[in-house]
Parts: sequence; C-alpha cells; structure tokens
Amino acid sequence: MEKTEAYECLHQNTPLPNLIERTNKYLLNLRLIKWITQKQYEQLSIKPNEVELAHLYYLPKAHKPGAPLRPIISGLNHPTIKISKFLDELIRPLFNKITSNTTATSGTELIKQLHQWSTCNRRQETLLCTMDVLNFYTMIPQTDGIFSIKKMLDPLHIKQINGLKIETIIRSCRFVVHNNYFSYNGKYYHQVRGGAMGSPLTLTIANCYMFFFEQDIVKQINNSGGLYVLDIDDIFITINWPTQHLFK
Repeated sequence: MEKTEAYECLHQNTPLPNLIERTNKYLLNLRLIKWITQKQYEQLSIKPNEVELAHLYYLPKAHKPGAPLRPIISGLNHPTIKISKFLDELIRPLFNKITSNTTATSGTELIKQLHQWSTCNRRQETLLCTMDVLNFYTMIPQTDGIFSIKKMLDPLHIKQINGLKIETIIRSCRFVVHNNYFSYNGKYYHQVRGGAMGSPLTLTIANCYMFFFEQDIVKQINNSGGLYVLDIDDIFITINWPTQHLFK
C-alpha cells in the first residue's frame, strides 16, 4: 500500500454514513436537473441497510515469479457499485469496439490473432515478447483516467448514450473514482490514485487510459509489420526489429 502511494489512511471513524448521504444527494441533484430519469434514480439510489464499505484483501499472482500479491478491493455492496455497473454497461461496448484490433479477451483470441498475423508477417528474426504493467489499477492518475474516457467519446460525436448525456457520464465516472473508500485491518482508507480493482468501471477506465498511452508504441510496431495485443495488464508483442530496440 505504501509502495503505490494510492491510498490515504483516514484516521477516523467509518466514512460509510457520509458516503451514503453523499451518493444519494448526488443522484438526487441529477434527478432534479433532469439529467437522469426517475427510473434511473430509483435504480441507482441506495438504502443504508443494503450497503457496506468495501474491504481490501490480497491474492497471489501464482503465474508470476515470486507470486507477488494483487490488491483486491471487494465492494459488492459499496455505495457507488450501482453507479459503477451502470456506467460500465454504457461505456464498455463502445470501448471494446474501438480497441478490438489491439486487445484480446482470452488466450484463444490471442492465438487466433497471432496465427492471422504470422501468415504474412513472420520472419526468421521475429521476436515474441511478453510484458506486464506494474500496479495497473493504482498507477493511473484519476484525472487522466477520466479524461481518457472523454477522449474516447469525443471523436464519436455523440451527445448521449442510451439517453444519458455525455456530461452526465463523465461527471458520474468522476464521482465513482473519487469515492473509493475501504477498510483494512481495522482502519479506513481513501483511494487517491487509480481505481478499485473490483469496481466494474475501474477496468474500463484503466484500459481506456492504456489505449491512448500505448498509441505511439502500437504505431511503431504495426509500421514494422509487428503485432501488439493487450489483455488487461499483460502485453504480448511480436517485433521485426533488432533486439536492442526493445530497451529504448
């Protein structure tokens, strides 16, 4: 937790009551200015007896050297989880369509892409490389993550998604990201960098950020007849460059 500097210890009592009030107030304000419908308001608003603060636990990455621990923030009943799911269902289909050429959602899909690529581009000197993005969910600045969603939506020239204004979507993404609170070992924390792994929206924001971050690299690889594929925080590339170019 200290390594990433993504979490701030609150040194106070549970933030849950205040978070419940703040979430419902945010939704009510959206309803009053008619940025969400009454049905959406009822769908997303929360009751105190139905929610609980998220909690942090760790799972080992058994497939990686040293089995490093992956932090998981479990928030199945977190006050913002309904908003997170709602936004993710709006945004993710658009993101998946835009990034279909550089992402893989399974090993089978990766093998298929590699086979298609190899029929025309494989050479004797071709290198196959894998890389890992360290601290994927906590390394992304929150402001930049939200901006990447806007950057993705702007070229589409759409004002709404399923009747919801783009401005409402961006504001609500910001609300979710800025309100990640959780408990760990009897203490309460606020996530100030990145997003909670376990929140549906976090993965889409992180993937969207990476999509724009990697564009220059993807262009270089594609222009040399290589292949670049991202699966969450795992990167697979084939290159037809001299080995030393990998370290630039």
